[in-house]
Amino acid sequence: MIFADVLVIGSGAAGLSFALKIAQEDGNLKVVIATKADGGESNTKYAQGGIAVVVDKTDSFENHVQDTLIAGAGVCDESVVRMVVEEAPQRLKEIRKWGADFDLNKDGKLDLGKEGGHGENRIVHHKDVTGLEISQKLLIQICKTKNITLLDHHYAIDLITEHHLTKKAEQKKLTCFGAYVLDVKSGEIETILSKATMLACGGLGQVYAHTTNPLVATGDGIAMAYRAKARIKDIEFIQFHPTALYLPEESPSFLISEAVRGEGAFIRTKSGERFMKKYDARLELASRDIVAKAIDTELKMNGDSCVYLDCKHLEIKKFKQHFPNIYEKCLSIGINIKIDEIPVVPAVHYSCGGVDVDKNGQTSITNLFSSGECSRTGLHGANRLASNSLLEALVYSNRSQRAVKEILPTIKLSENVPDWDEEGTITPKERVIISHNRKQLQAIMSDYVGIVKSNDRLKRAHKRVYGLYQEVEELYGKSKVSVQLCELRNLITASYLITQSLRQEKNQGVFFNSDLE
Repeated sequence: MIFADVLVIGSGAAGLSFALKIAQEDGNLKVVIATKADGGESNTKYAQGGIAVVVDKTDSFENHVQDTLIAGAGVCDESVVRMVVEEAPQRLKEIRKWGADFDLNKDGKLDLGKEGGHGENRIVHHKDVTGLEISQKLLIQICKTKNITLLDHHYAIDLITEHHLTKKAEQKKLTCFGAYVLDVKSGEIETILSKATMLACGGLGQVYAHTTNPLVATGDGIAMAYRAKARIKDIEFIQFHPTALYLPEESPSFLISEAVRGEGAFIRTKSGERFMKKYDARLELASRDIVAKAIDTELKMNGDSCVYLDCKHLEIKKFKQHFPNIYEKCLSIGINIKIDEIPVVPAVHYSCGGVDVDKNGQTSITNLFSSGECSRTGLHGANRLASNSLLEALVYSNRSQRAVKEILPTIKLSENVPDWDEEGTITPKERVIISHNRKQLQAIMSDYVGIVKSNDRLKRAHKRVYGLYQEVEELYGKSKVSVQLCELRNLITASYLITQSLRQEKNQGVFFNSDLE
């Protein structure tokens, strides 16, 4: 067994900033980070846009709050929105103290970008690789902090609760005692006992065939929490990013940042029509749900495979400075943005719901906290405002750190937690069964639970996902644990939760059911 004061599952901005703060606050604490790939692989790494934060005198907290509430389509928790927006400047100061570098304008002040749904320029960025910059600087600090142990290639299988202590756990307030974690390299399943556990496992984009999320985004945190009987909320609000580079053979999809439209890029059909004027007065700078649905409507109406992002009228020197990664990616496939338009389509990008938490990141399970995309805080409502996600992760991890610090002295490590019981004896010799089921699941979700849904498609999806669930649970029960099998199990769990969205009684934000019109 591995003993820790605090266990962090995941190594994105949420997990790393939480671990760093709590370890630096008390050098006597033992903090363990378990992450399924290498330490730098997470959704944070691929976040291009930046952090939404009010720093300019021409802007205000109230403006940011209202933009967030409008984007969230009436589902946001306004008190949470105000809390996050008002704590943003302090979190920005902190991340800069840890070494994160952000672009400056010619006056030496922060160069503030603008993205869809924002009424002001308030996006702090590092070119078009802001998430990578934050991730790298946090990892540098993590490596310098002696009381943090980073276990890469350690895949969390399940949370440990009373269900593992007794076969008849009472269905009352449950407690988390740590997690069972697979050491991918050795194949051994380790028991990590902790006083407090932080779920920061990222999103579930790999549920769909076309997503901007990396391969590690398989809904692990949400699925583990659901199996542990934690409360899950708003999982049906899956956000599609309007402009992913159209390369059908490439997975994950390459993101063309919303900030490109913030700089003035147009969206056109194949015939050249700039169509957003038909859908919203804000044109290309409408919120993501509106732009994505508009593109989806145009594609179906015209029978086209993609629409086009027109940047030809933009200043090329400034574009290359602000979006070097995007510029080089386009060049690599023969697109010169000075003379060519960029083919784009909507792709799954973000889960607005997840593990339900309070303002300190506390879940419905005692001593289990959650931060980042796998959590549901109430900030995003039915549609996330651009660049509010990194902000949410930093604010909630800070608040969780303070809450955990207060309760740690009152918690004792459980002494009667059993080691993992490896019931399965079969090692699946044909991984093709797992990969086939994964592709089948992604096809079901993409075809039936896309931008526009219907009761019939949702029923079909739910039925087919449940069939896959039964098949995979049978395989899981008799097989030795592997990352591939566990990821498939988690993807199916997340899909099952999403397809329950027939319960929605009205269209809100990113959720649109044609039968509810």
